[in-house]
Amino acid sequence: MANAVGPVAAIFSIVTTGTLNPYTEVPIPLLALGGLGIAIGCVTWGHKVMRTLGYRITSLTNTRGFSVDFGAATTVLMASKLGLPISTSHTVVGSVIGVGLARGIDAIDLGVIRKIIMSWLLTLPSAAGLSAAIFILLKSIC
Repeated sequence: MANAVGPVAAIFSIVTTGTLNPYTEVPIPLLALGGLGIAIGCVTWGHKVMRTLGYRITSLTNTRGFSVDFGAATTVLMASKLGLPISTSHTVVGSVIGVGLARGIDAIDLGVIRKIIMSWLLTLPSAAGLSAAIFILLKSIC
């Protein structure tokens, strides 16, 4: 949901002003909607994601957790500085895998990593297909 606030704000800007301004101000209600989406996600499915990241890929301690957060934050900051669009979720998963690999290949659960990669590979074409279908439907209606 958090990643959806940007496109929704762009659509809102286009609808209200007729132009797309890359520096448009995001209305407070849209920010609140994004925050509500994050909260609902944490309450409904977030615990499963946190359990997978914290326990199932590799075991994390305070030091390992700090390394994950610092590595992910540094990666996001560098990518942002370079203007590269990246997924913070994917970055955190990569950081957890990196911390596990620092202790050897046996320290990570390759089965869990395989499922994560498969879900990433499936979501891209699924989202593209669904978006195309919605666009075609809306275009035929309007």
